[in-house]
Amino acid sequence: MTNYARMYRFGVTPWERYGKAAGGSIAALLDREENERSRPLGRALDLGCGRGQFTPELARRGWDAVGIDYVPAAIEAARQRGTEGVTYVVGDVTDLPSAGLGTFDFFLDIGCFQGLGAEGRRAEGQGVTALANPGSTLLMLAFGPTWLRSLIGGVSEAEVEAAFPEWELLDVQAAETAGLGWPMNRTSPQWYRLRLDT
Repeated sequence: MTNYARMYRFGVTPWERYGKAAGGSIAALLDREENERSRPLGRALDLGCGRGQFTPELARRGWDAVGIDYVPAAIEAARQRGTEGVTYVVGDVTDLPSAGLGTFDFFLDIGCFQGLGAEGRRAEGQGVTALANPGSTLLMLAFGPTWLRSLIGGVSEAEVEAAFPEWELLDVQAAETAGLGWPMNRTSPQWYRLRLDT
């Protein structure tokens, strides 16, 4: 697993920079999720939420939003933002059922899954499936499996599908690379959208 605790401690958080640069494209993807649903939207889980960059946006859009991350300092920083309607939990995405979070209708994973090894990816997939309501969707941003994989993670489409065997892969599209900086802008990031088969 990528050592995110160390990266936060040293202030190396390129994913936060990317979130700002790609805000428009992320908003369009979240719009799509909402447009296919009736209100109330339901519950959303932000996997590997870090300091809560995207969780408040989910709440603003009408989701009952929960963010989970295993780095206590990141969760504390997210809580200090004081966003109404958001819950943050220190927990492990590879052991979601033990967190006692209940079930969800939407899952957002921006750069978390890609940092896990094969066993961790399977465990996240199993946990998400266990917490998913019928018809749930998952939106995931992940780097491709490039030569940088040992440093910054990355997964193939086949590895995404292998971790979520009960889910249908609805869409794969190239993500913007503006704001990633070198060498991450060479990682062929992709957006994956999956739906739990009912």
